[in-house]
Amino acid sequence: MVNRKKRLKKGIKSINEQIEIHKIKKEQAERDDFPELVNYYEKEIKAKEESMRKKKAILDKQ
Repeated sequence: MVNRKKRLKKGIKSINEQIEIHKIKKEQAERDDFPELVNYYEKEIKAKEESMRKKKAILDKQ
């Protein structure tokens, strides 16, 4: 179980980093006026936040 907790924590940290990268890219797309990219990054951020929420819930149950 210790390995699972460690893996979940590492996964949460990784997802958090990906969310930050996507937020930066989304801001860049807004500045460069690419509405399609902005929508794409918004969807990606939401999906990653949901994934992170699920991992946190699993970790909290441990």
